[in-house]
Amino acid sequence: MRALVTGCSSGFGLETAVAFAKQGHDVVATMRDLSRRAALDAAAKDADVALDVLQLDVTDAGSVARAVTEAQAAGPVDVLVNNAGFQIWSPIEEVTDADVFRQFDTNVTGLLRVTRAVLPAMRQRHAGVIVNLSSVVGMTGSPFEGLYAATKHAVEALSETLWFEVRPFGIRVAVVQPGGYPTAFASNAVRGEHFDPERSPYAAGFGGWSATLRRMEGHEHGDPRVVAETIVRAATTDAPRLYWPIGAEAELVDELRRPVSFEEYERALRETLDWWD
Repeated sequence: MRALVTGCSSGFGLETAVAFAKQGHDVVATMRDLSRRAALDAAAKDADVALDVLQLDVTDAGSVARAVTEAQAAGPVDVLVNNAGFQIWSPIEEVTDADVFRQFDTNVTGLLRVTRAVLPAMRQRHAGVIVNLSSVVGMTGSPFEGLYAATKHAVEALSETLWFEVRPFGIRVAVVQPGGYPTAFASNAVRGEHFDPERSPYAAGFGGWSATLRRMEGHEHGDPRVVAETIVRAATTDAPRLYWPIGAEAELVDELRRPVSFEEYERALRETLDWWD
C-alpha cells in the first residue's frame, strides 16, 4: 500500500508517515517547506524506516499537481491522508476577510485540492482510501477558535458527502477526530490580523480562556502516536466506518453531541429515500 500524507513537518502528520512506514507501507510524506524536514528525517531514522519526502503546499494548485504527479509516478496512491492545517485565534467579531480566506484556504480548499488530484486515479482503479483529519471542534464550537472549528465542520460535511459519492467506485472515506494531544499544533497557531488580546473588547474572556489553556499546556493526556495509529487503522481496517473520535475529550463530545451514529443516520436516510448503491 502506498500512502500520501500532507503536513508532515511535525505533529500528527509526522507520526502518521512513520506509522505507515513501520507497518511496511510505502509512504510519500509531504510538507510546504522542505527546510523543516529535519524532525521527520530524525523520526524516520529512529524508527529505521524510509520515506519519500516531497514539497507540497496545499494552498498552491501547481504544487499540489506536481507532488501528486510525482507520487503517482512511483506507484498508485492507495491512501490519501489530508492532515495539513493550522489554527487562527480570534473572536468572531474581529476576524477579517483575510483571516477567513487564509484559514479556509489551507484547511478546507487545500484539502479539496489534494483530494481532487488523487480521486481520478482512485476512481479508475476502483480502489482507494481518503482519511481526513478533523478535530474535537469539528463536533462543537469553542471560544476564540471559531474559524478553525468552522473549517473542521466543513471538512466533516465534505467527508460525509464524499462517503456517498465515491463509495460506488470502491473508494472509502474516514474522518479522524482527535482531542487535545501534546504536539506543536498550539504553538503554530496565530492570532487574527486585527485581534489585539489586550485591547479587544473580548480581552477579559480571551484572558480567562488563555489561562485555562496554559494550565492545560503540558498536561494533555495521550501520545500523538495513538492518533497516527488510529489513522493507519482507519485506512486499513476490514470494518470501515466514517468517524473515528480519538482521545477522552473527543470521545466525550462525540457521546454528548451525536444522538445516533453516522451508520444509523445513513441507514435511515437510505431507507427514507429508497436510495441504494
